[in-house]
Amino acid sequence: MKVAIAGAGSVGTAIAADLHANGHEVLVIEKEPELVERLRPTLDITWVAADACEVSSLDAAGMGSVDVAVAATGDDEDNLVISLLAKQEFAVPRVIARVNSVKNQWLFNESWGVDVAVSTPQLMTALVEEAVSVGALVRLLRFEGGKAHLVEVTLAEGSPAEGVSLADLELPRSATVVGVVRGDHLVVPRGDTTLSVGDEVVLLVTDDAEDEVQQLLVGR
Repeated sequence: MKVAIAGAGSVGTAIAADLHANGHEVLVIEKEPELVERLRPTLDITWVAADACEVSSLDAAGMGSVDVAVAATGDDEDNLVISLLAKQEFAVPRVIARVNSVKNQWLFNESWGVDVAVSTPQLMTALVEEAVSVGALVRLLRFEGGKAHLVEVTLAEGSPAEGVSLADLELPRSATVVGVVRGDHLVVPRGDTTLSVGDEVVLLVTDDAEDEVQQLLVGR
């Protein structure tokens, strides 16, 4: 897989290093030439000193041939422009954007070419809530411009889903269980998987099905 990352800050370089270690072809675009020259010897990937907010720079860097584009700069405005150009000008199949300020989260959607928006503050908040919340639906990550979410709920005493198999739970068509964490073990969900109190149920669900999922797993 070929991945283009815009921004060679701590986030961008960490992503680049991990992807490179996993055998992917990585291209990093950074507008500060001095930073590029300093980082080039540390990581054997393709480095380009250019402004990722300019179409000509992205074209010269080879954006049209990548499978995934990551807008990872520390500026939300830049990340939105990079995402829009990657999607509209170069038809990149998957565009992932970093959200630096929670107040800008609402902008990171398909209108700006963003397939997945990752907000570190929001993710940290979700992980805290996930750790302390029982019997509540917690959003972990959003996809498709916010139309779908990865959510988690830890089943509490009295949950309507207690003792019910996934087949009998009758989830809406736009919701699916992707995993059940039971104690220290991951249970791969099947139709005959029966839910118990304390199970951490992870689902992929669209906005319009979220209320129904909450009623089924948490109750009113």
